[in-house]
Amino acid sequence: MKQRRRRLSALTGLLLGFVFTTTALAQKQGGILRVFHRDSPASMSILEEGSISAIMPMMGVFNNLVLFDQHVPQNRVETIVPDLATSWTSNEEGTELTFTLREGVKWHDGKPFTAADVKCTYDLLSGKAKEKLRLNYREAWFLNLDETTTKGDREVTFHLKRPQPAFLSLLASGYSPIYPCHVSAREMRTHPIGTGPFKFVEYKPNQSMKVERNPDYWKPGRPYLDGIEYTIIANRSTAILAFVAGKVDMTFPYEVSISLVKQVKSQSPQAVCEVKPMNGRANLLVNPTPPFDNPVLRRAMQLSLDRKSFIDILGEGQYDVGAVLQPPPEGIWGMPREMLEQLTGYGPDVKKNREDAGTLMGSLGYGPENRLKVKVSARNIAWYRDPAAILIDQLKDIWIDGELDTVETANWVPKLMRKDFTVALSLSGSAVDDPDTQFYENYSCRSSRNYTGCNAEIDALIDRQSAEADPVKRKELVWQIERKLVDDATRPMIFFMRQGTCWQPEVKGLTLMENSIFNSWRMEDVWLDR
Repeated sequence: MKQRRRRLSALTGLLLGFVFTTTALAQKQGGILRVFHRDSPASMSILEEGSISAIMPMMGVFNNLVLFDQHVPQNRVETIVPDLATSWTSNEEGTELTFTLREGVKWHDGKPFTAADVKCTYDLLSGKAKEKLRLNYREAWFLNLDETTTKGDREVTFHLKRPQPAFLSLLASGYSPIYPCHVSAREMRTHPIGTGPFKFVEYKPNQSMKVERNPDYWKPGRPYLDGIEYTIIANRSTAILAFVAGKVDMTFPYEVSISLVKQVKSQSPQAVCEVKPMNGRANLLVNPTPPFDNPVLRRAMQLSLDRKSFIDILGEGQYDVGAVLQPPPEGIWGMPREMLEQLTGYGPDVKKNREDAGTLMGSLGYGPENRLKVKVSARNIAWYRDPAAILIDQLKDIWIDGELDTVETANWVPKLMRKDFTVALSLSGSAVDDPDTQFYENYSCRSSRNYTGCNAEIDALIDRQSAEADPVKRKELVWQIERKLVDDATRPMIFFMRQGTCWQPEVKGLTLMENSIFNSWRMEDVWLDR
């Protein structure tokens, strides 16, 4: 029987080998993938940027320790696979995570990759390095990281202050590449050096970005492409016309609205277009300075929101409603709809909500003869401008007159971090579909990206949910936090987006993810059938 099992196992191996070989032979080497890009990021340094504008073209320049499987649409801890690490173990307490590293990996400048590079990267991210990142968007992710130690060149250990089940998922995000010790953070902004399948070539703001195939990539046979060229086309209509005319092979990810997807398909029926949830939420940011330090005023603004109108106008009814975490089924942690509708402003009776809002505004002395004027800041791209215009229109119903203030991409997040705004229409994307990323980055008292003030009670609950190993108990804590954030009304969520991405039929091997827009751009398996 054992001998038979061995023969069967050997036969299975041969069959699988034949399948994989046949599949591998189907891919074609070569070609330049042409993508239109929507705007000019401030730099090419993923660790210092907070937008898909930088991560999408640069993720293929780097590797992580571990990575979400690039061909599974829903990111989950079960889909995390090795990358620069070949294996990992945890101690019994869950406070130490040790990684064995891959041998023979080289940086694009020829220097060897070692455990020291991992330590340098996470010392930078946790603020422990002598050199500092100009902007450290995700420092709050690593508040629980006590230190990173190495053992020789091939072993690294993360020492946590307390257990944190989500820590591995943070390492798997596209926002967690490994940087080289021997290249300064300043140099990484303009000429990043990685270990990934593509080497950085150039970045010309307002014109283009280019990467080329890394011939010494540690993964044999990858990447298939000779390179990727990103042409910056700020006007969305112009960019779509370029795609329809065949001048580019792929649209910028999630940049095609649902109505534009229909236009693309009518003019270019051979195009492949997918509409996916983004785990990107539009939110109303209210800086709690006078008069907005009054929770009654903030609650009135929250009650004035007609989420269905936003969804019908911008998403043709296909957007989603949620609190902080992406709603199910694509989202793993979001509230069920029946629970969500019990929260302030989420009930379906918009008329009553607005009547209640008017009563609150009246109690503060506002009305038709005494209107509140305010600037509404928004990033100067369609994703932000369009919902900001609807927001301004809706606020008029409760005697708030908004004036749109558009801000260029390079200045947007720094402006929010300085709290240099009164009211803003912002989008927050979840780099990982896990409460730790949203809560620590956007709501922790210790985060520079908490734009709307600190709540010590919520801060304590954030730590509690992060340490909870039981998913059911953790979800209960997560929903408790979401209720408190709604009551605070400084950052009401308006809708969760679904947007389209289109590519020509020659583009193969691309998988779009449905609970994060930030983690699927390694591009080493993408190829061109032409």
